[in-house]
Amino acid sequence: MNTTPLPEPQTAVGKVLWHFTMSLDGFVAGPNHEMDWMSGISGRPGLEEEYIATTGAVLGGRAGWDAFSGSRPYSDAWQGSIFVLTHHPEDATPTAGVTFLTCDVAEAVRIALEAADGKNVEVLSASIGAQLIERGLIDEIDLHIAPVLLGDGIRLFDNPGGAPVRLDRVHDGAPNAELDVRFRPAR
Repeated sequence: MNTTPLPEPQTAVGKVLWHFTMSLDGFVAGPNHEMDWMSGISGRPGLEEEYIATTGAVLGGRAGWDAFSGSRPYSDAWQGSIFVLTHHPEDATPTAGVTFLTCDVAEAVRIALEAADGKNVEVLSASIGAQLIERGLIDEIDLHIAPVLLGDGIRLFDNPGGAPVRLDRVHDGAPNAELDVRFRPAR
């Protein structure tokens, strides 16, 4: 019996959602945006379909796009708009359904929200998400903690010398309560 409190299903209400599967030690990708560490990890049944139905647009960064150019979130089942924020759009390979932006992150969110047409915007970039957190432009952080320790890579939030960012938990329990997880090393 699963007694772990789960958040309510995601809803399409036009929010800006910082969404990642993350290693237990806080990495969302390997050192060069590698994602092979996710093979063999299973998610909650129906989770992908939930995000396909509620996501209207995705905002990502250039380094992540270059590592996986041509791939779409949730495979081909999702048909929303993809926006890639970059300092150098001139050397980006044009791709159908992808818009390369050179604006400020706040403007990028505004553009993505407009394209999402009432659905959510998923931010799939650690650095863009951190910038949006600092500006108060993230509505929710949705994390799926994978049972793996990477030890190196791209952290979800890397802010050396910065102040802690306090969060309120959205689901069961007190909003400032820690979330307990328990794993054993696989043998």
